[in-house]
Amino acid sequence: MRIVAGTRKGHRIDAPKGAATRPTGDRVREAVFSIIGPVDGAAVLDLFAGSGAMGLEALSRGAASCVFVERDRAAARVIQANLDKLRLVGATVVSADVATALRGERDRSQRFDLVLVDPPYDAWARFEPELAELLSTVVTDDAMVVVETSERVEPALPFDLVTTRRYGSARITVFNA
Repeated sequence: MRIVAGTRKGHRIDAPKGAATRPTGDRVREAVFSIIGPVDGAAVLDLFAGSGAMGLEALSRGAASCVFVERDRAAARVIQANLDKLRLVGATVVSADVATALRGERDRSQRFDLVLVDPPYDAWARFEPELAELLSTVVTDDAMVVVETSERVEPALPFDLVTTRRYGSARITVFNA
């Protein structure tokens, strides 16, 4: 996998070993950032970060900061190694479950301009109610929320739907807060 655009364009990034992590492919990342447009100066939250590919892409494209949330400690170490290798600054890696991390960000009054959500494809239904409740507490008034799910799943969150598009086995759904 490589960074698609920005200051680290073309640089390789590593993914955690095993089948538990499904990194967002280059083509899908490029499509997502084409839809959402410039991220210069944005505060980004990457939930279910896995390899961190989406948040790393945002930082490469000019985001001011990114909080990566990944429960799996081995995957969190890979994200940190990618950040170190790419020499990207403004990032924090949180090794916790998403609900705990969202409550922590809410309690610190953190607000994000862009939220990237990529849970395990078979688990969206389990996470959707909690995400619907907690995401609104950590986004700015004009934030964008990007959700990656299986092509068969159409996520519903309490935000305005911008678009939903299929890319192979993935569906990208973009919301405005």
